[in-house]
Amino acid sequence: MIRVALPYHLRNLARVEREVELSVSAPVTLATTLDVLEAHYPMLRGTIRDQTTKERRPFIRFFVCGQDWSHLPADTLLPEAILTGAEPFRVVGAMAGG
Repeated sequence: MIRVALPYHLRNLARVEREVELSVSAPVTLATTLDVLEAHYPMLRGTIRDQTTKERRPFIRFFVCGQDWSHLPADTLLPEAILTGAEPFRVVGAMAGG
């Protein structure tokens, strides 16, 4: 099981608690994880990535084992710590302004 931690506004939209658990078939990549997340929570489609291009939305970041993976290719394989649920895959709302 993969644990996915969502920011507050997306948790409210999906009506879930802090984390959700997903079963993702191999190969487990950034893209396949997001595909399963959007399939289980269709109200999130278009909020994390564009529905047509599948590109990450501005002001959304992906963190894997404490590192920002937002700019890595969508087919990047997730590490073992994410696959086993030891660490969550984090979707984070970035901040802007000054």
